[in-house]
Amino acid sequence: MTDTRREFLKQIGSAGAGFVSLTAAPPLFLQRAALADAEKSKKDDGRILVVVQMAGGNDGLNTVVPYGDSEYYKARPSLGISKGSVLKLDDQLGLHPAMTGFKELYDEGMLSIVQGVGYKNPNRSHFRSMDIWQSARPDIEYTKDGWLGRALDLTAEKYQGGVPALAFGRDKLPLSLVATKVNVPTIRNLDSYQLQLGPGPESNKKLHRRIVGKLADQSATAGSDLDFLRKTTVTAFTSAERLKKVTSSYKPSVPYPNNRLAQQLKVLAQIIAGDFGTRIFFVTLGGFDTHSEQQGAHQGLLAELSSALSAFYMDLKGHKLHEQVLIATFSEFGRRVKENGSLGTDHGAASQLFVVSAKGKPGIHGKHPSLTSLLQGDLKFHTDFRQVYATLLDNWLGVPSKKVLGQEFSKLEFV
Repeated sequence: MTDTRREFLKQIGSAGAGFVSLTAAPPLFLQRAALADAEKSKKDDGRILVVVQMAGGNDGLNTVVPYGDSEYYKARPSLGISKGSVLKLDDQLGLHPAMTGFKELYDEGMLSIVQGVGYKNPNRSHFRSMDIWQSARPDIEYTKDGWLGRALDLTAEKYQGGVPALAFGRDKLPLSLVATKVNVPTIRNLDSYQLQLGPGPESNKKLHRRIVGKLADQSATAGSDLDFLRKTTVTAFTSAERLKKVTSSYKPSVPYPNNRLAQQLKVLAQIIAGDFGTRIFFVTLGGFDTHSEQQGAHQGLLAELSSALSAFYMDLKGHKLHEQVLIATFSEFGRRVKENGSLGTDHGAASQLFVVSAKGKPGIHGKHPSLTSLLQGDLKFHTDFRQVYATLLDNWLGVPSKKVLGQEFSKLEFV
């Protein structure tokens, strides 16, 4: 990245600061963006992917509980979830008792559980494993883009002047969404989504707005620094202006829980209902690194995840938007089978992930990994996480997965 780009990004806050709308008549670049949106809507069927990161390494064994296997209780004499409290899915598996929202979705045929997900030679470092999941390149140590970013690059022409993806509740763009042709904003909340025009009198700020507007209207060679700045500026102004409009009159069809994830998803529902044009959303729920005193903390996290996603999905259903939206969770790794001496669990390997969708085949996908045939104390994976990504790309987003992932992966049946 050139010094020019770095200076510009400091001003517009592409890594999380946000932007503010203009009060003057729409300049040429806003008109271009409106035309681009109209053209895009003719080609886009409106499918939306919401990715929820469970950061820290979720303990899959206490999330989808193998209560029918005595080995589970031998390995977890203190942390094991009792058979009587498990939300039973069948005669072997059940959800953690805090996940009543997910149980309702499961009973309604909206929830898929993909078991035994991981990759070869698992890495137990948070940072490295998260990079692997977000880049979908286990064999490359340093990568400049993410799997969703590469998918966005393949469809970049559809989103000129628009905002194809948003990362919410973060200060830094997740690697998953890092692209080379598309600029993805990341915002903490709508109130902070404004152009930081710097200190000084209002006259200076008005001048700054005019300069940035002129920059956005300049023609430039594709791929040049000026072209990068122009595209980023268009994204800034159009997204801020439209976000204000689409969220101003929204009324949820169901009440949302009073937790952070739920409130973020409520904003996403507003944006989706307003037909903002965004097709990929990324939100994060952290705190899953439960090395000690796990029970209370994990219960709270699973309750937040379950209640928030359930409310979000039922809200979309109330607005007849749920068939457009697929929700997929992931975490960088699972936890070890045996509890540790601090009433917690340590970094592991394979785990499960969840998919919420009105389309496809709900239920349990794949066998639960063995609790006796382990890999260095961890569950062995049988489903490569890139199979999940390939399914989402090919079957949901309509993006050729081979071009994104670099090779062909067999698809799963959850969608």
